[in-house]
Amino acid sequence: MKHILLILALLTLFSANAAELPIRTGLTLTADHFPQQGVPKGELKGPFEFHSQIMANTVRRYWLFIPAQYQPSKPASVLVFQDGQRATNPQGSLRVPQVMENLIAKGDMPVTIGIFITPGNLSEHYPQNLGMSNPDHRAPEYDAMDDRYARFIVEEMLPAVSKDYNLTKDPEQRAIGGTSSGAIAAFTVAWHRPDVFRKVYSSIGSYVSIGFDADSQPIKLGGQDYPALIRREAIRPLRIFIQDGINDLDNEWGNWFLANQQMVKALEYANRIADQQTLEGARYQLRNVWTDGEHNDQHGGALLPEGLRWLWKANN
Repeated sequence: MKHILLILALLTLFSANAAELPIRTGLTLTADHFPQQGVPKGELKGPFEFHSQIMANTVRRYWLFIPAQYQPSKPASVLVFQDGQRATNPQGSLRVPQVMENLIAKGDMPVTIGIFITPGNLSEHYPQNLGMSNPDHRAPEYDAMDDRYARFIVEEMLPAVSKDYNLTKDPEQRAIGGTSSGAIAAFTVAWHRPDVFRKVYSSIGSYVSIGFDADSQPIKLGGQDYPALIRREAIRPLRIFIQDGINDLDNEWGNWFLANQQMVKALEYANRIADQQTLEGARYQLRNVWTDGEHNDQHGGALLPEGLRWLWKANN
């Protein structure tokens, strides 16, 4: 009985705290999600099939967005986005290539090549019938806390694209993003390799226990462990945009909205302690937006122009 009362008290406290947070409502697609007159048209190339050595026995697809302003003689900035099949869908909620096209034309982000990658599938060729559905190797790649997915991006995907395009090597000009498990995957890449990526776009991030495995040796951490790691480890020089909705998932893996709040609190704590101790070095640059959204791409997509503008603001 006492255990039940404690749980009810915690839920009541959580609900009260959520009610006090500034919540954005009424979010929809913006003008930046649609073709605009006078904006130079970029080119979306793909899908291309890619067989990974690091992610053994997997195959995936990827697309490239090449802006009209790209010149091979000048290194282009980079935006890597997970779940490429959804990110490039011209009728979807994200429409990342179209947003990039409009923001680049307005000077709100630099000339940037987009790399949109699906998770891997355990098959010889990428299934033709998946559509917007998730390939079968998504969770082992996206929700894992080790550096294997970061190695795949840095050691395989970037070199593959660099064979044909002049990509910047400046980590301040490289961003990575995603939604749901794609968001934690993006954060994990930047967490392990801030020397390569220093901008993160995270929407409805799965900072919960999907990747946790107590039976493995050693124990595999899960996304729920990130706040503790952030509080204890050295600050990475990262600029992070985080969105989540108060109606996000609550299931056996965790409570998504609470998990995203924990992430924000941990990042703020790390900065506060570093300031109090007058430590030299980086601070997390953070912007978070709470909405009334659910676990889908709608609000992360609606906020994408705002998020990309903010991520590159310091560099414009």
